[in-house]
Amino acid sequence: MAAKAETSEIRLHRLAEARVAIEGVTPQIDGGRFPAKAVVGQPVTVEADIFCDGHTPLQAALLSRPRGDRRWDETPMRLIENDRWRAVAEFPENRAYEYTVTAWPDRFRGWREEVIKKHGAGQSITLELKEGETLLLRTAGETRIGSGEDRTALRALAQELRNAQDDGDRFAVLMSDQALVLMGRCGLREQITRYPLVLTLVVDRERAAFGAWYELMPRSQSGDPDRHGTFDDVIARLPYIHDLGFDVLYLPPIHPIGSANRKGRNNSLIAEPDDPGSPYAIGSEEGGHDALHGELGSFDDFARLVTAAREHDLDVALDFAIQCSPDHPWIREHPEWFDWRPDGSLKYAENPPKKYEDIVNVHFYGDALPSLWLALRDVVLFWVDRGVRIFRVDNPHTKPLPFWEWMIGEVTAAHPDVVFLSEAFTRPKMMKRLAKVGFQQSYSYFTWREHQDRTDRVHDGTDHLRVSALHAAELFREHTGHQPALSPGERPPRLPDPGLPGSDPGRQLGNVQRFRALRGRGHAGQGGVPELREIPDPSLGLGSSRATSSPTSAF
Repeated sequence: MAAKAETSEIRLHRLAEARVAIEGVTPQIDGGRFPAKAVVGQPVTVEADIFCDGHTPLQAALLSRPRGDRRWDETPMRLIENDRWRAVAEFPENRAYEYTVTAWPDRFRGWREEVIKKHGAGQSITLELKEGETLLLRTAGETRIGSGEDRTALRALAQELRNAQDDGDRFAVLMSDQALVLMGRCGLREQITRYPLVLTLVVDRERAAFGAWYELMPRSQSGDPDRHGTFDDVIARLPYIHDLGFDVLYLPPIHPIGSANRKGRNNSLIAEPDDPGSPYAIGSEEGGHDALHGELGSFDDFARLVTAAREHDLDVALDFAIQCSPDHPWIREHPEWFDWRPDGSLKYAENPPKKYEDIVNVHFYGDALPSLWLALRDVVLFWVDRGVRIFRVDNPHTKPLPFWEWMIGEVTAAHPDVVFLSEAFTRPKMMKRLAKVGFQQSYSYFTWREHQDRTDRVHDGTDHLRVSALHAAELFREHTGHQPALSPGERPPRLPDPGLPGSDPGRQLGNVQRFRALRGRGHAGQGGVPELREIPDPSLGLGSSRATSSPTSAF
C-alpha cells in the first residue's frame, strides 16, 4: 500500500507540474516517428494549441537546437487566435535539428490586466499594487532569464519602485510599458510545461527543394554518330546547360554494360556487334556499380567533370539503379543476393507484358541481409567520395522501405548535403512514405499525367502541410523509357503553365518545354527505346537567363 501511495503521489506531482496544455504541434510527421524537413535559411513555421485553466495569460516559446547539442535556442511564440500559437524560425545549417514547445503562465501580465479592470471600475487597488511590487522586486532579485542588459534595466526599475513615495508613483512604475516589456523578457517561469516529445527537423540545402534538372546520355555527346561520347564531351556542354538555366546535370548509369541478353535497337532481343546496350543493364567483367564504362573515360576524367560542373554552378546527379546485368560481378561473388529459378537460371526483370531480359534484380532479405544492404550503402558512399551529392533513385518503390530509411540515414548522417530523388511514379501514398524515410524529393512524369486533372489527382493525395513538411514533389517532362508520342507538327497535351508558380509547394512543375523541342532518334537507350536529341527551337525562347520557377526537368 505504501508503494502504491508513493506512486500515486509522484504521479500527482508530475501531472500538477504540467498545468499548461500543449497539443497539436506542427509540423509533426506521424507523431514524431519521422522527421519534418526544411531548407537552410528559409522560414519554418511551428504552431501549437496552448491553453490553461482560468484567465491568466500565457507565454510560449519554440525550443530548437542542433541534434547532439545540449543548449536550446528559444524563439518566442505569438498567440494567433483560438489558443493557437505560432513561431517562425530559420535554421542556418544543413544538418538535423531538434525542436519542441514550452509554455508557462505570465503572472505579471495577468496581474496587470486585473489591475487595469479594477482601476477602470473605480475599485481600490492598494493591495494589488503591493502584490505587483512584491512580484517585480522578487523577479529583479532572482531572475536569470533575459539578457544582461534587460536584467540590469529591471533592477534599476525595482530601485525606482522602492523610492516611490505613494501609490500613485507605484502605479506609474508598475503600469509602465517598460515594466511590461522587462517582466515579459525576464519574468520568473513557474509551472512551466514542455511538450513531451522532442521532434526532429532535417534542414537540407536549397538544391533538395528546388532545382532545374537537365538529363543527358554521356555516350551521345560526341556530336559524331560514329564516336562514343566521353566525359570530356559532357564538359564541353556545361556552359550551354548553365546558360539555359539548369542547376543539376543528371547522368543515367555510367557503369559497365553487360553483354548477356544485351538489347538491340528498338528493344530487339538480338543486338548487333556495335549496339551499345542499355546503360541500366549494369555490370560486366569490367566491374559493377563502383566502376565506369570504359568508353566514357577514367575516374580522373569523371573528377574533372564534377569539378567543371561546380564551376558552372551545376550539381552532378547520378542514377542509382539497384539492378544488374547477368554479367555483374555480384552474381558470381554473392549468388545469395539473387532469385534463382528451379531450373538454375536467374529470374530476370519483368513488368508484364514488358520483359527486361538484360536485367536481373537483387532481393533484400534472407541471406542477403545485411550484406547486400551494406554493399549498396557503400556504393553510394563510393560516389559521394568522388564528389556526387545528388542521386536519382530508379524504382525505389520496388525496394524495401526499411532499407531506404536505414541507408539514407547512414549516408546523410555523415554527409547531410547529399540529396535523394525518388522516382515514385503516380502513387501518392508511396511517394509520401518514401519522403518520410528520407527522400528529399519525389516525382512522377507528364508521360503518365499529361493533363491538368490527372496531375491534380497525384497531388490531391498529399495535403498541403504534409507535402511542405516532407518533400518537394515534381513532374519530369519525359521518362527515359516512355516518351510521349509527339511527331513533328503534333500538339502536346495541355499542361499546367510552369511559369505560374502555384500556392502548393508540392505542385512544382518542370518548365523544360520552354527551353527546347525533342525529337526521337533510332538508337538504343534504356530498354532499347530511342534516345532523345536536343534540337534548339527559337519559338521556345532559348536564352541565357537563369530559370526561376522550374524545380526539375528531364533530358
